[in-house]
Amino acid sequence: MLLLFAALTATPAWAQAPPPPPPGPAALAPAVNPDVCDGKPVIMLISGQVHDRDRILRYGAAIRESRLYEKLGGYYIVSPRSIATFEGSPPANQSVLMVRFPCFAHARAFWYSQKYQRDLVPLRQNPSAGDFTVTIYPEIAPPPEVGAMLQPGGYKAVPGPEVVAAIPQVPDKPK
Repeated sequence: MLLLFAALTATPAWAQAPPPPPPGPAALAPAVNPDVCDGKPVIMLISGQVHDRDRILRYGAAIRESRLYEKLGGYYIVSPRSIATFEGSPPANQSVLMVRFPCFAHARAFWYSQKYQRDLVPLRQNPSAGDFTVTIYPEIAPPPEVGAMLQPGGYKAVPGPEVVAAIPQVPDKPK
């Protein structure tokens, strides 16, 4: 009888509060020291729509000529144009780039360098040659069964702190 009473007076499952959502991406992101290269590679993802292809090409050439990526161990890991679309309908002028850096500190040093912020960014702004979102993601190791198929790679030596120290930074970067 007690079990019947409990069953009849219990709150039905559909009326119960849902469980809290899992933590968002920010809660799951690993903590990083923005000033010290920890040797954990990151991927800078640049995605958006190009409005003026000629200016974007000149901007890209200026980045290469600056050698900032090279100095900080960064390099492109994809071409900005896709070769196929498996789902969805991306706009014709969509561009996606990925740049691999040896650590968050080096990606940040690139982004906030005086050379980039004062000399290169203006090449694609005023008016805007494109609207972009730039995010940083930690690289994850492949699962063992995939890792066994890969060639040895990675960074043999990460540029030391003297490299970052030699690249002037804009004074108003966020802390």
